[in-house]
Amino acid sequence: MSETDLFLFDTGQRTDVGRVRDHNEDAYLARPDAGLWVVADGMGGHAAGDFASLAITGELGQIGVPGSLDDLQARVFERLGRATMAIRSRSQALGGATVGATLVALLLYEDEFACLWAGDSRVYLMRGGTLFRLTEDHTEVQALLNAGAITEAEARTWPRRNVITRAIGVTDLPECERSSGRVEAGDLFILCSDGLTGHIEDNEIEQMAKAPRSAQALCDELVALTLERGAHDNVTAVAVRCHPAPVLD
Repeated sequence: MSETDLFLFDTGQRTDVGRVRDHNEDAYLARPDAGLWVVADGMGGHAAGDFASLAITGELGQIGVPGSLDDLQARVFERLGRATMAIRSRSQALGGATVGATLVALLLYEDEFACLWAGDSRVYLMRGGTLFRLTEDHTEVQALLNAGAITEAEARTWPRRNVITRAIGVTDLPECERSSGRVEAGDLFILCSDGLTGHIEDNEIEQMAKAPRSAQALCDELVALTLERGAHDNVTAVAVRCHPAPVLD
């Protein structure tokens, strides 16, 4: 449990290689002292995807302690820029192979939050018994859905449903989308890679998140259910529950 002036953060995290893959290209970071939590899902196979995700979490792990939400975001982008250069250098060393990673980051400072993302890893917010998805997948199938070209039912079996349209390391500069809001006592944030959402529907996540359990227990159960259902990909979950900080006399 980590503490700020306004909130106590109960954090949990779990990652697993899954039932099919032979190595884990997912990586996560939990820095409650800095108000930063991250999930990165690498692409590019051996010596590439895992390098990309670890480059991102490694750089962000050195972010320091911010003085505001804007400062935290600036620090994140500066570190993502460094990770991008390292990933692109690895791509060149591999003969121009595609190397990169999806990213989802939760930034918390006092009573403000921001989500930054590129790709199809997600952030959810559980508030007042309702689950809200704070991110929209950067995928071909999501673009088709937004255009009204296919239905939700068609999207579930679309042959290119896993093709992403944005990732860290595939462009010269990191390109992230952002959403933001205010933090309320009792908020529960859930970050995950698409290895989890490929097997668990949003309404199921909502039901699991309603139960009174620690953030770690929730992550353990989400990953366990994914493994039970076959876990065709690596799977990672990070959860952050925001409790009100005690009032000091």
